[in-house]
Amino acid sequence: MAESIQQACIQVFCSPTVWMVIVLSAVYGVFVGAIPGLTATMAVALFVPLAYWLEPIPALAAVVTMEACAIFAGDIPNTLLRIPGTPASAAYADDAYAFTRRGEPNRPLGVCLVFSVVGGLFGAAVLMIVGRQLASVATWFSVAEYFWLYLLGLSCAVVVSRGSTLHATLGLLLGLLFSTVGLSAVHAQARFTFGRPELFQGINFIPAMIGLFGVSEVLRNMLSLDQAPAGASAASPKGPAGGRLGLGRFIADSLVGVAGPALALLMRRKRHFLRSGAIGSLVGMLPGAGADIGAWVSLAASKRFSAKAETHEGGALEGIGDASASNSAALAATWIPALVFGIPGDSITAIVIGVLLMKNVRPGPEIFEKQPVLVYSIYLVFVLANLVLIPIGLAAIKLGGYVVRAPRRVLLPAILLFCVVGAYAINASYFDVWVMLGMGVLGFLLERWQIPLGPVVLGIILGGPLEERFIQTLTGSKGSLTAFVDRPISAVLAVVCIGLWVSALLWGRLRRAK
Repeated sequence: MAESIQQACIQVFCSPTVWMVIVLSAVYGVFVGAIPGLTATMAVALFVPLAYWLEPIPALAAVVTMEACAIFAGDIPNTLLRIPGTPASAAYADDAYAFTRRGEPNRPLGVCLVFSVVGGLFGAAVLMIVGRQLASVATWFSVAEYFWLYLLGLSCAVVVSRGSTLHATLGLLLGLLFSTVGLSAVHAQARFTFGRPELFQGINFIPAMIGLFGVSEVLRNMLSLDQAPAGASAASPKGPAGGRLGLGRFIADSLVGVAGPALALLMRRKRHFLRSGAIGSLVGMLPGAGADIGAWVSLAASKRFSAKAETHEGGALEGIGDASASNSAALAATWIPALVFGIPGDSITAIVIGVLLMKNVRPGPEIFEKQPVLVYSIYLVFVLANLVLIPIGLAAIKLGGYVVRAPRRVLLPAILLFCVVGAYAINASYFDVWVMLGMGVLGFLLERWQIPLGPVVLGIILGGPLEERFIQTLTGSKGSLTAFVDRPISAVLAVVCIGLWVSALLWGRLRRAK
């Protein structure tokens, strides 16, 4: 074991190729992740042809680094423009954008960076220490447990939304309605397609998410075009005397002004961070669950147990940090079923399995005995990728500060252009662009009626899997509802869901009484 770890350290830390691949992949991942609509999965998929010419360790290092950096970079348009770069970012889109509207975009971005890095390191530690043992937990989940898990994520979307619980529930039901469009996974029957073949695969959630958040924000800003741009009072990249900062001063200013407050927040909330990291790791290792549910559940737990719950109404750094940590911790956890069982935890690890097979490496339990150097190298790459994210992420935050100071007459057309490019790039489909524009108008109207958009997005994403698990559970039990609670884990998840609903109702009544 010690010899394998030593060889892994030599192959990772002493290889110029690995270092060059990690740095270039980090820049590429941040660039792709910061463009609305271009996801981490797309970044990794575009890289696959190049992976053929690389050795296994540099190829996997590139994938890990792209994933970690692209996931964080999704928080940049999420904070500056209220366009989530990832579905998990939608959990705290309104909270992060509230700071930008107050001229303080660096505060949530610093929290996203620090908590993403530390959360990624936490997930890497879980992968190293107990990953192989925890993988057995994923085998305990049947379709009934996944049904309750998806229902828990949807419930958390309602709980964490601001304003009326009824309005949030209406938004969730609207998202679930959109999720029924297309061919049903369990009935093989087309629904609500209106004869359009593009709708047979359902409504793509990425154009829908870009439209609901991005285009609706453009429309809202057009009503106040003559006002000062949001975030115009943000910290300037110039020094106190008006001269430009040197490189040393730039780094020092970034560390102190951006990362410093976030580190202080992390030190004050160590227990909350551990809770969020554990949630992200447990959810991430379940095949198909992904980081989205972990972010929503962590944000709900943060707002429910916050000592200053009232601050969440105007955007709170605590919830942003907890959701970011959970999101990043889930990234390493998704590799657990991929390495141990050869079962992809999400779309990216599905690509990873393909890359491993391309390199004649078969994932499974025997990989730990036959390829120990490769496994330890993956562990080290996860650590290195999150550390490299610190300087590149700080530079991206500083460059992003120029966006919020641009005049709205320039910024709004540019945002709309990125929205169109992002929606079109998914499937090279003009129909997705029209879906995005239609969702933008809908999002604008929903916000006028004070209906939150987060539950709508999560309903579109999880509605299909929720219906599929529901029908499968009923079919397997010949219509008996007891199948949803006849196993210990499903019963516990059912109690948690019902407890969440009851507590939300009681909390709403108590808040109205106050």
